Amino acid sequence: MIAGFFEYFGYPIYLVYPLAIAKILGLVAVWGNFSNWLKEWAYAGFFFDTVLAFFAHYLTDRNGYIFALVALTATMISYFFEKKARISAF
Repeated sequence: MIAGFFEYFGYPIYLVYPLAIAKILGLVAVWGNFSNWLKEWAYAGFFFDTVLAFFAHYLTDRNGYIFALVALTATMISYFFEKKARISAF
């Protein structure tokens, strides 16, 4: 099913597995709380992924971009609240 979406948006299918692995590693980095540097890079990856997803949805299906916009908003809210919580903890 995911490969079908990638084909619909014009992306190569071989990106499905590396992107899935990168998302899982990003979640481990954010939830694992290993280092702030690693967490910042994970959030950067999530941000770039959701921005590119938004534009892919917007350019191919004018009505389907709302979910990508919600994901982008949720990513930004998560980042800023986590960063605020980290700063106030010290």
